[in-house]
Amino acid sequence: MDLNFTPDELAFRAEIRQWVAENLPKDISHKVHNALRLSKDDLQRWAKILGKKGWHGWAWPKQFGGPGWNAIQRHLFEEECALAGAPRVVPFGPVMVAPVIMAFGSPEQQARHLPGIMSGEVWWSQGYSEPGSGSDLASVKCRAERVGDKYLVNGQKTWTTLGQYGDWIFCLVRTDSSGKPQTGISFLLIDMKSPGVTVRPIIMLDGEHEVNEVFFDNVEVPAENLVGEENKGWTYAKYLLAHERTNIADVNRAKRELERVKRIAKAENVYDDTRFRDEIAKLEVDIVALEMMVLRVLSAEKSGKQSLDVAGLLKIRGSEIQQRYSELMMLAAGPYSLPFIQEAMEAGWQGDYVGAAHCPPLASTYFNLRKTTIYGGSNEVQRNIVSQVVLG
Repeated sequence: MDLNFTPDELAFRAEIRQWVAENLPKDISHKVHNALRLSKDDLQRWAKILGKKGWHGWAWPKQFGGPGWNAIQRHLFEEECALAGAPRVVPFGPVMVAPVIMAFGSPEQQARHLPGIMSGEVWWSQGYSEPGSGSDLASVKCRAERVGDKYLVNGQKTWTTLGQYGDWIFCLVRTDSSGKPQTGISFLLIDMKSPGVTVRPIIMLDGEHEVNEVFFDNVEVPAENLVGEENKGWTYAKYLLAHERTNIADVNRAKRELERVKRIAKAENVYDDTRFRDEIAKLEVDIVALEMMVLRVLSAEKSGKQSLDVAGLLKIRGSEIQQRYSELMMLAAGPYSLPFIQEAMEAGWQGDYVGAAHCPPLASTYFNLRKTTIYGGSNEVQRNIVSQVVLG
């Protein structure tokens, strides 16, 4: 297996690098490189720039308006965007629900929803987790009852990332309770502006409003918004989760943040400390190993062979690496890695107060990345799945 890039692939990388350099707004890349708060406008501005080029759905086939890139080209695109300081594309529309709609949705659903996702105009949210139903998604209780040509939805979803911005939400809903839990779940597309939908913020450890609770109180959803067949949603959910867990690995962001670790270590005069350098070296080795695993999967896909079923393993290693680089940044800055005060940051004085502008966001990043080993299926559960499916 040759993991080296071909001349054509290297030329493609150079083309992507040039385009990103010319089109990525400098104020956005500055925020990303320094872990500063990204607003909805920042995220959607970049999404619309990509959409205008036809690259917001960079993994989509040509038949649905995508560029039709192969697996290696998609990887190179993601890497160049990450290294340039582009914000991570909010995945719920282009990476998660779009492939489900392409694979299982009706032609009418495809025509209605895919253009808005590609353009970056329509913001999607994910309605999977519920109180008591996280990694065990088969136990979801949010209910959808068929009444004529519509469903009445009642229940609650939680940890809905950036749901306060959502235009639409794709939900796993309970449509049958008579058999095995997995056999009574359906996949429903819900307009978040519908009467009866309530979004309440959950404020996280870093003080940010990133996740939400979403309540459904007799929400009327047209039956035409059911994706595929009723009670077949578990199949579609597993299809989507494979995309999500591979995305969570985010090896390209890890490579960018590794360079940030080195910059902070040098600024704080700990880069020459042998023990600290050892930790950086171990992190770098693990990031390279994760990248090799991703490239193995991509190589198998490119050659038409059966791709390795390692989405869970990629999620485990990627999420742990994210936590490790945030911990190293905290260690490098020591007592100056204070929990930042957003209002003070925006007023422009806290960086001067602690002596270095890179210090205030460190605690926020550390707190935020505590979640990575839990969402998308907790790592403990993923290890069980890997042991059964991959190891046998």
